[in-house]
Amino acid sequence: MIPVTLDENAHFEAVVVGGGQAGLSVSRHLLEHGVSHVVIERDSVAHEWRDGRWDAFTLVTPNWHCRLPGYAYDGDDPDGFMTRDEVYAWVRRYADTFDASVAEGVSVQRVSQRVGGGFVVETSAGTITADTVTSATGGYHVPVVPGWAARIPERVRQVHSHRYRNAGELPDGPVLVVGSGQSGTQIAEDLLLAGREVHLALGRAPRVARFYRGKDCMTWLAEMGVYDVPVSTRGLAKRESTNHYVTGRDGGRDIDLRSFALRGMALYGRAVGLDGGTVRFDDSLAADLDHADSVAESIKDDIDAYIARSGIDAPAEERYTPVWTPADVPRSLDLDRVGSIVWAIGFRADWSWLGDLDVLDAEGHPAHERGRTSVPGFQLVGLPWLHTWGSGRFHAIAEDAEHVAGLVAGRVRERAGAA
Repeated sequence: MIPVTLDENAHFEAVVVGGGQAGLSVSRHLLEHGVSHVVIERDSVAHEWRDGRWDAFTLVTPNWHCRLPGYAYDGDDPDGFMTRDEVYAWVRRYADTFDASVAEGVSVQRVSQRVGGGFVVETSAGTITADTVTSATGGYHVPVVPGWAARIPERVRQVHSHRYRNAGELPDGPVLVVGSGQSGTQIAEDLLLAGREVHLALGRAPRVARFYRGKDCMTWLAEMGVYDVPVSTRGLAKRESTNHYVTGRDGGRDIDLRSFALRGMALYGRAVGLDGGTVRFDDSLAADLDHADSVAESIKDDIDAYIARSGIDAPAEERYTPVWTPADVPRSLDLDRVGSIVWAIGFRADWSWLGDLDVLDAEGHPAHERGRTSVPGFQLVGLPWLHTWGSGRFHAIAEDAEHVAGLVAGRVRERAGAA
């Protein structure tokens, strides 16, 4: 990596916005294409892996999934799960394997089309121009909390999952975790292991078993080609789907919310609002637990079919039997019983920096085909389901980056030929 300082009015053939693994991967391919470019990162390279995860965070995908252009995981535990700090160090090392020009501590404030073609890029370090611009910022920009959170008493500490670090940083007393996706369920477990009284408000997130019939389920899915299935065969709505919850902690295991209930965690349906000093929940708890289990079992069905179809000698395994069923569904929680709330209901995208570029659909989502937008020279990479289920995660970043870098190089050659 070569740290650079942006000069006012400088021109590049390509600007890549975002210095995480996706932006760095595009940079690696652009160097191979001989495209002059700069990666602009508002903080520091790969900082989200260090700053946006809790202390006990681990990957939920096996380490062997971790591969970037010219750089694959080569540690001692390919079937294990790197910790937060290990992932951060791994991506940082990648940045030092090639001469990516990176402007750190610079934010992109607005991108607009330039008269005669190309783009004007307004940054905190000045305005530059470029023949092409690629967004590698991902799609998770602004932490989400419900509007009624503003009416929660000040004595109750509120923190988004993005800022949660460990149980010790929260005030004494019970903790309400809202959201049962990957972050919410893992944070709830982290709190439970720390001996905290935990209340968890569920959503409709699915789950997956960690291991089945002798292998990690995600290894089975990779062998089955599931991560390579294009979004075009599943429908664009798939891009908004929630990831399955599971954990890589302590070598990897299931996250079974029913077992958490047996261990003292209080489970609720969706948090729907505040009534005075009381949080209200709907009655979806039983249905949401059943849905999560049904998805996990359907994945096992697919694995069974693959094993049988391929003639694989794999050990038999008994199917999951629910260990707990809610007898009564609680519909409220008095905040007098709560010391803090962890919001784990996700993020919303912020594409305001795209200015008047016509690249968003009617719902405000980027409209693209495998990263190519309707604006010549503007591309996206690093989004979930950019092209396949593996997009947006380490499994397919290299392939996506190679394709997008090819689009960039083609546009640069096109403009050079027209000059």
